[in-house]
Amino acid sequence: MSDAEDDVPDEEKEFEETLEDANEDEEEGEEKGEEKDEEEGEEEEAEKEEPPPHVPLTEEMLREGLSLLCKTGNGLAHAYVKLEVKDKELTDISVLESFIHLRYVDLSHNSLRDLSALGSLTHLLSLHVEHNQLVNVSGLGELPYLQQANLAQNRLQILQGIAHPKLESLNLIGNELRSLESLDCSKLNSLHTLELRGNNLQSTAGLYLPNLRELYLAQNNMKTLEGLENLVHLTSLHLRDNQLESLDGFSGNMRALQYLNLRGNLISKLPEVEKLKVLPMLRALVLRENPCEEVDGYRLETLIALPHLERLDKDFFEEEERTEAAETQMSRMEDKIDESKNNPDV
Repeated sequence: MSDAEDDVPDEEKEFEETLEDANEDEEEGEEKGEEKDEEEGEEEEAEKEEPPPHVPLTEEMLREGLSLLCKTGNGLAHAYVKLEVKDKELTDISVLESFIHLRYVDLSHNSLRDLSALGSLTHLLSLHVEHNQLVNVSGLGELPYLQQANLAQNRLQILQGIAHPKLESLNLIGNELRSLESLDCSKLNSLHTLELRGNNLQSTAGLYLPNLRELYLAQNNMKTLEGLENLVHLTSLHLRDNQLESLDGFSGNMRALQYLNLRGNLISKLPEVEKLKVLPMLRALVLRENPCEEVDGYRLETLIALPHLERLDKDFFEEEERTEAAETQMSRMEDKIDESKNNPDV
């Protein structure tokens, strides 16, 4: 859950050093720097990843992987519509360009870096390419009927090319995403489930997905919440194991949100919970492993702030807790009224 902090730079040497001493230090530094650069260069060369050997999709693999014989679109012929070829270290699937009737494709656990051959599969409904070496999916094109796409455990840093109007579920777990700004949300009007766990995201900015219902953002480096007002149909939001210190960013437009998981963040002050009052349908909240969990009256104060809450962490609120919260809130209101009477100028 850690987010590496920027190293604090060393203080500059005082300007009072003589020019001669400074020059000597500089020469020594250059010599050491050259030696270090040589050593680092050798290490980088050793660490450079060699491209995987060329492994094309063969006829034998196709014979073993093709299944589910169905009528073609015009009903005049039959074709196999399902392909499963996993764990073959594939790097080349160009042969699939002519298999235009495929609807279900599973090429997971290979070494693919290019999916452009799948751009011609306009009948595709489901695509599994998790655990490959993809850095982009720009070659896919707009697959008009694609409903499910699993791109987990690749090397994606940008999301250009994901523009499928019927896409309902998108899995991007374990990639290298730092931002969501490259996602073309205008083409994803059917998307209802988005998995983004285990990336390097620092903000929710860029999510203009009004029909999204489930959003998974756990195990990122999330520090700010932005653009959430666009998620008007979201029912479940997972933000576990991030770097959130405040609960700014929630909006009254999120009138469908029922479940919110904030476990393992950096929320230290219980008054932050009051910012969740804008969520009228919130019923389950997870705040475990935040510093505020150790504050006295943690459960009581949370219930006072959010009286419609049914569950905090794993435990449902008992009737006794609700009664105590209501009485405490009433007592505080009466104290404020009395104080205002006694101090009319305050």
